[in-house]
Amino acid sequence: MIETPRLLLRKPQLEDAPGVVALASDPVAMEFLGGVHPAAAVDPSFVIRRWLQRWKDNDCGPFSIIRRMDGRWLGRTGILVWDERTWTHTTFAAAGEHAQPELGWALAREHWGQGYATEAASAVRDWAYDELGVGKLISLIAPANVRSERLAERLGCTRGDTVELWDTGPAVVWEHPR
Repeated sequence: MIETPRLLLRKPQLEDAPGVVALASDPVAMEFLGGVHPAAAVDPSFVIRRWLQRWKDNDCGPFSIIRRMDGRWLGRTGILVWDERTWTHTTFAAAGEHAQPELGWALAREHWGQGYATEAASAVRDWAYDELGVGKLISLIAPANVRSERLAERLGCTRGDTVELWDTGPAVVWEHPR
């Protein structure tokens, strides 16, 4: 669990399902994240189970972003592991020296523009470097995703090469400072 002035970042819980479904069903919020996830609407715990499996496999994964003042679920941020050889999702164990942790974020649209993503991503970045011990942390951002590029810039990231992700197409590699 990570606390910031306004937020609580914790492992996902089944009680987060309504917020997860709303986010995963929003075509605007999901535009650069693989699109709407139909399985989330049919089985609300589907996404949460997948996120918890990532925690089990890697000792890291998505955090639920909870607003401290009212306990409201705002979105998610956290670490996803990629295999740099194929740009597919993986585990640290499976990819070995080719494992590349990525810091990602997604908020429900009603919470955009309030600084929550910056606050949450900054806290998880610090956690990844200080507690998880990652050597290099990136964010993969679709070239047309201007909002996330601006967030990466606010976080002090450096723009790098473009890679081809197996599931969503081209993404720019943004490296996070330590």
